Amino acid sequence: MIGAIADDVTGATDVAVALRRRGLRTVLYFGLPPQGTELPEHDAVVIALKTRTIPRADAVARSLEALHWLRANGAARQVYFKYCSTFDSTPDGNIGPVLDALADAMDAPVVAMTPSSPEHGRTQYNGYLFVGDVLLGESHMRHHPLTPMTDSYLPRVLEGQSAYRAGVVTLAQVRGQAIGPRLAELRAQGVRYALVDALDDTDLAEAGRALAEAPLVAGAAGLAGGLAAARARTGHGDAPAPEPAGSAAVLAGSCSARTLQQVDAMVQAGRPAHRLDALADQDEESLARKALAWYDALDGTAGAPLIYSSLEPGALRRVQEALGTERSAAILESATGRIARGLVERGVTRVISAGGETSGAVVSALGVPGGEIGAEAARGVPWILTPSGPALLLKSGNFGEPDLLLEASR
Repeated sequence: MIGAIADDVTGATDVAVALRRRGLRTVLYFGLPPQGTELPEHDAVVIALKTRTIPRADAVARSLEALHWLRANGAARQVYFKYCSTFDSTPDGNIGPVLDALADAMDAPVVAMTPSSPEHGRTQYNGYLFVGDVLLGESHMRHHPLTPMTDSYLPRVLEGQSAYRAGVVTLAQVRGQAIGPRLAELRAQGVRYALVDALDDTDLAEAGRALAEAPLVAGAAGLAGGLAAARARTGHGDAPAPEPAGSAAVLAGSCSARTLQQVDAMVQAGRPAHRLDALADQDEESLARKALAWYDALDGTAGAPLIYSSLEPGALRRVQEALGTERSAAILESATGRIARGLVERGVTRVISAGGETSGAVVSALGVPGGEIGAEAARGVPWILTPSGPALLLKSGNFGEPDLLLEASR
């Protein structure tokens, strides 16, 4: 069994659907499963944490708790640490400390990884991460409000956070089927982390074959898919994925360029839209109350509504300068969670959330333990069918075409 630990909720859904797509029966939990949880038949378990931007010590502690649970419930063979395909983690970030703790706990001598996810336009070459045709440090991620990425060379980024050295498995070594020998060479040199080049799914499949027996692997959903393909069991995951029905509402908090396009598409289509303004009102309860009153006044003829706090970079900076980055985020996440709970109480059966932190707030507020992976609204963006609550579509900020929110909420 593969056990996966994801550092945010949308990343967890991304890796869960990558595993399911290759035929592995996959269970997804938001946080540690409640005590006494009986797992259904499965080949993979994904635990969604919210550790990307919290204090390091807390991120490490929660990740180790997830590791202990997975190992106690059958995932002793292989654990996958899922982080974002844009390697979201500043010099003060959590990827390095969490990897150090997991690698030490599992006694993993060398840990291979890659954030490469070609279907999302993320590729690694010579250790440098590209977003489309642009280096990571020159892309829109340079201006990310929480995790601005200004360095594209991943071994250097990782070594800035970790107690250990990092190296590269080059594309020539991947395509020459020399991943194993290169990992042995790096281990002999005292290098613990190996960033694996990958430009397409064939490269990821080769990496998956080479790492099929590795105790600890890390990266984005692409490499998880490669591992799943290496051990896929015929007959699992082939049934049509179910799609939910019922009334929908969209909650958007990501300030990524793609989410801003998706918000604009809903507004341009004439969907009812209400913006959460933390500068005008710093009380999360008041923000939520006003948003729900606005929702109650709708007549329902204009389609599923949008409630959003997404802002373009200039406006976002003004809010952060006035309130502070952490305080403004906390206000809006708390308000969004309250709104999600109020919408479900009002009969909304499909909740669509844009942004990792926003999605974490929604899941927490709704108290959803987990669910079945359903149909994908976009690559890596599946519906999650919860046992007794609403269906959830949890979208990472950068994922999906510009019309994703519009189309998913029809």
